[in-house]
Amino acid sequence: MKYQDLIQQMTLEEKASLMSGKDFWQTQDIKRLGIDSIFLADGPHGIRKQAEAADHLGLNPSNPATCFPTAATVANSWNTELGEKIGDYLGEEAAAQKVHVLLGPGINMKRNPLCGRNFEYFSEDPYHAGKMAASYIQGIQSHGISACVKHFAVNNQEERRMSIDTIVDERTLREIYLTAFEIAIQEGKPKTVMSSYNMLNGAYTNENLHLMVEILRKEWNYEGVVVTDWGGSNDRVAGLLAGNELEMPTTAGETNEEIIQAIQSGKITEEVLDECVDRLLDLIFTTEEAFKKAYKKDFDVEQHHQLAQKAAEESIVLLKNEGNILPLKQGVKAAIIGDFAKDARYQGAGSSIVNPTKLNHTLDCIEESGIVSVGFEPGFERYGKKNQQKINQACALAKNADVVLLYMGLDEVTEAEGLDRHNMKIPENQIDLLHALYQVNSNIVAILSCGSAVEMPWIDKVKGLVHGYLGGQAGARAILRVLSGEVNPSGKLAETYPLYYEDTPSYHQFPGKEVSVEYREGVYIGYRFYDTANVEVLFPFGYGLSYTTFDYTDIQVNKTGVTFQLTNSGDKAGMEVVQLYVGCQSEDIFRPKKELKGFTKVFIQPGETKLVTIPFDDKTFRYFNVKSNQWEVEEAEYKIMIGASSADIRLEEVLFVEGTGAPLPYEKEKLPSYYSGQASKVSEKEFEHLLGRKIPISTWDRTKPLGYNDTIAQCQYAKGLFARFAYHMIEFAYWFLKKIGKRSTANLIMMSVYHMPFRGVARMTGGVVNMPMLDGILMIVNGHFFKGLRHFFKERSKMLRVARRNI
Repeated sequence: MKYQDLIQQMTLEEKASLMSGKDFWQTQDIKRLGIDSIFLADGPHGIRKQAEAADHLGLNPSNPATCFPTAATVANSWNTELGEKIGDYLGEEAAAQKVHVLLGPGINMKRNPLCGRNFEYFSEDPYHAGKMAASYIQGIQSHGISACVKHFAVNNQEERRMSIDTIVDERTLREIYLTAFEIAIQEGKPKTVMSSYNMLNGAYTNENLHLMVEILRKEWNYEGVVVTDWGGSNDRVAGLLAGNELEMPTTAGETNEEIIQAIQSGKITEEVLDECVDRLLDLIFTTEEAFKKAYKKDFDVEQHHQLAQKAAEESIVLLKNEGNILPLKQGVKAAIIGDFAKDARYQGAGSSIVNPTKLNHTLDCIEESGIVSVGFEPGFERYGKKNQQKINQACALAKNADVVLLYMGLDEVTEAEGLDRHNMKIPENQIDLLHALYQVNSNIVAILSCGSAVEMPWIDKVKGLVHGYLGGQAGARAILRVLSGEVNPSGKLAETYPLYYEDTPSYHQFPGKEVSVEYREGVYIGYRFYDTANVEVLFPFGYGLSYTTFDYTDIQVNKTGVTFQLTNSGDKAGMEVVQLYVGCQSEDIFRPKKELKGFTKVFIQPGETKLVTIPFDDKTFRYFNVKSNQWEVEEAEYKIMIGASSADIRLEEVLFVEGTGAPLPYEKEKLPSYYSGQASKVSEKEFEHLLGRKIPISTWDRTKPLGYNDTIAQCQYAKGLFARFAYHMIEFAYWFLKKIGKRSTANLIMMSVYHMPFRGVARMTGGVVNMPMLDGILMIVNGHFFKGLRHFFKERSKMLRVARRNI
């Protein structure tokens, strides 16, 4: 241990006190030993340091900071150098605000397009997400502070996220849901990892010894700190045994006492605590070093805004360009239509919400772009209400224009932390507007603003389609530069766009509604499923158009990698994202048809040819063998593919690779869906063969009393009349608030009340309600109203007496 001498000077109580927060955002200090508090702040795409009232939901304002494009947006740049530069600027801003730990990046897989937090995550591909995350981490930590990669692991739905049990087989866990973390941790070397809320195969991730000890600590040799997500601690002692150093936010000393009692009773040894203290001290002291030397206490607002614009420009994806309607020809008269042109949709909602230093809107930037505007009409109500008058006014404007620039997408309330989307559709009032505009002017360019995939049955009504995702504070200007041709679009999708939501492989298993969610599709998520099962999609993974064209020639493959020639055969300079896919030709072990194993982004002048090299690495040919319980290589021929997208393979070669001689892990006849790739409707029996065990019961046991890890939503069947009444009041409040247009407030009820487990009442209130008081609440819920009420107030009085004694 690095700080053994210091730890020996601490009392047991002092050591335990370091294991949970001092308040909502700070760690505990011990002044007599020179141990200061450090500050943690949200910040996947901008710093959210709250000056006043603290919360984890994005409710109260934060200090101004640059709002960079979200992770889902920058993922489309496929540019790790850009990711590192964004990380560098994030780290600089964090240091300027004296933030020691920046809570990001988030790298959970996009298993399903409806996950409400997809805008915060990079990709449906673990290799892509891991490489982008590693670049962010390196940039952030270049300033001496800590990045915090999250949410570890398999947190792929927002509904019931604090209690859902994710049931996934070991191979899928390793290949799909842990590989991004493995790359981020081993290459980025973050000082902090955040555990997720959910359970994984029966154990909360924060207490999951297989995940936290066997894989994170032993296999990956991670030596940093694990912090809980806010309110994400279940059993504090079990978390400590799994190597969780820091519980956030404060529990006012309640869980510290649990640690002390566990040591005094012999349940755990003090050495376990000492190891956790040592790792936390290392985080505290190494991040404090950044502030002991001279550091910038402010930053160049304009310079950072310019990087936010460059990031947005590189991440914009041109999805359709019929008749080369884009870039707009000089002098073309454009009608600007859509509420998002007036008030930009540029970030998501929840804990990642940033208070931007400045904010570009389309209408403010249109004149400088050189685009000739004939006027603006909002065309639709932002939050979905139908308004025929606005449609009529928009159509009247469109008649006077050569082209319509239609700004459409999803509103801030639809994509939010804590809630999943209900469907993949653009709001109906916007589609009504599009159809009406098409009748009067068919030259429509749609500009999409949203953080996740949407269905587009209306795509034949637009000639141009530009997807800006959530472009941050400079996104509006970036889009205009693409429309005008000042910028040649180079973004490519980091997720597949299916034709219909029903086509997605997890359609029948998302979200988990009660106890658990089953990942029956296995390794077949995203393009791995669509390509293997031959399911037609709207836009494939890795797809994006340019104002120029690229030719791929002369592929050469050897044991170290692949090289080829890339030529810009058009008349504009541009950047091309070239992608390496590998497909095993053996049928002994089921595999996706192809998997991304490398990529690079190349800037190239018109007529220029460049030699491109993509090296192989330790992940190129591996698979996880559940019999040997380790990574293996299957001896076989492998198809080496270079593509402009997962569906647009330009060059191919075959390479024979020697294997590691591992035993075959599966009985082929018992897993027909997986061997065929048709994994969207896997039976319970077949999934159990894949798992190697019985599937746990996925529904609530309505005969049992409610406990700490049951949610407030389960009060619907509680024995207590008061609990059922409270449940119906919550349901009514949600319905009523939506009815009167208060969707943000209604969503807050679902996120922070409805799906909250009862233990969250204690874990998230900073000691206002403790666990003994919660016992009283549960007595009331379970039908013992007066007994529970007496117990609650008795424990509250006891807590207040202790608090007064400690003053």
